[in-house]
Amino acid sequence: MTDLASADATEQAQLVRDGKASPEELVQAAIARAKALNPTLNALIHERYDRALVEASSADGDGPFNGVPFALKDLDGTMADEPHHCGTKFLKRHGYIAPESSELTQRFLDAGLIVIGRTNTPELGLVTTTEPESYGPSRNPWDLERSTGGSSGGSAALVAAGVVPMAHAGDGGGSIRIPASECGLVGLKPSRGRVSVGPEVGEAWAGLVARLAVTRSVRDTAALLDAVEGPGVGDPYWAPRPQRPYVAELDATAVPLRIGWTSQSWDGSVEIDPQVAAATEATAKLLEELGHRVEQAAPTTFAGGRTLEYFLPAYSSWVVRELDRMAQMVGEEVGPDDVEPGTWAIAESARSITASQYLAALDGLHSLTREAVSWWVRDGYDLLLTPTIPELPPTLGQFSATEDNALVGLFRAAISTHFTAPFNITGQPAISLPLAWSTEGLPIGMQLVAAPTREDLLIRTAAQLEQAKPWSHRRPALWAGS
Repeated sequence: MTDLASADATEQAQLVRDGKASPEELVQAAIARAKALNPTLNALIHERYDRALVEASSADGDGPFNGVPFALKDLDGTMADEPHHCGTKFLKRHGYIAPESSELTQRFLDAGLIVIGRTNTPELGLVTTTEPESYGPSRNPWDLERSTGGSSGGSAALVAAGVVPMAHAGDGGGSIRIPASECGLVGLKPSRGRVSVGPEVGEAWAGLVARLAVTRSVRDTAALLDAVEGPGVGDPYWAPRPQRPYVAELDATAVPLRIGWTSQSWDGSVEIDPQVAAATEATAKLLEELGHRVEQAAPTTFAGGRTLEYFLPAYSSWVVRELDRMAQMVGEEVGPDDVEPGTWAIAESARSITASQYLAALDGLHSLTREAVSWWVRDGYDLLLTPTIPELPPTLGQFSATEDNALVGLFRAAISTHFTAPFNITGQPAISLPLAWSTEGLPIGMQLVAAPTREDLLIRTAAQLEQAKPWSHRRPALWAGS
């Protein structure tokens, strides 16, 4: 039989359709791989193996991924009758179980995916590493002493190690793209309003949060987006539906695009690793060889201090709202010992922010958005190429609070999010692709950003790059397959 650890979700689904494998066989194999590797990875924190096998035994739907094993992140959405702890000691202590499924979760299930468990995440997704006090660190299968990224780090570790072919992820400042970069995966952050975040909320973090998955192939990302995109009932806004399925972009006729690129910090505040900079330049040259018009250019919007000036008051307000929401979920107030020091410090800083100041921060973020998007709309660029993160995957332990500085994690995360967070603010679609590896054998992700709602251009170009410089043959040190 096919080496299932190496098969992407599209191939596994085809095996089921062709009668060459059953959903039970796919799920049993994924569970066996999880049992073998997860004690080392610490990526899967809520197992549902027995339930998954029962569901696989009756999987007879016509969804595009019927019978394919999958994992849900323990944040960015719920699954009915399953734990939902958001990386917090508070919800873990209460043993909180979600009463209903998110719209996105239901769409995953309707697509035929079989959930084998929920994955590790940093507390409330606030930092760019998956090392919560509640469940301990997830480890990167490329180097077990390095971070998987965050906040979808548990999901990324499982996929990179070959346990499941793809897994749920969410992104409020880079939390799909950063783990994809650090674990050698494909990670698409969809446009604002492309994928519903209901029914729990109408928007998450004032629209900065977008949700989808990390995968090992561009075709899986395209097909999954086709399966789950579109508004839920009563969503406050949504992106216009695509003119044709995203999978149609995979082999679409190549059209030359105008692509700007940069390997430099927006404002000189962050040092770019030389290997990352070299990989970016090499990717720009590859795009040029593929027939695109490529030039060294980028928006200037995010230089200077305005981004943090507007972002921090809003961010801290969202954090304190998350604590209040958790208190409502279990009927008990959240105290300083219930969350990590950094989380509490951020929330406390927000308690003096007035409603007017919060709204002024949102106005500022909206003004940045208008200015940045004009680079695509008025200046005529189709795509922007940047590094996904300015560094190699960091070693574990760099994000932990100290006795004299509870906010170490927040400020350390600002380095990782340097190229990703701006496009959560603007709501633009962006994708990280595993197009380079360091001399140490660590993955280096490249980010492409399109104009609002132009996921089609991202998928079309990503498919070109995947064909020109394939990555499916690469294996991390810790690998589930043969």
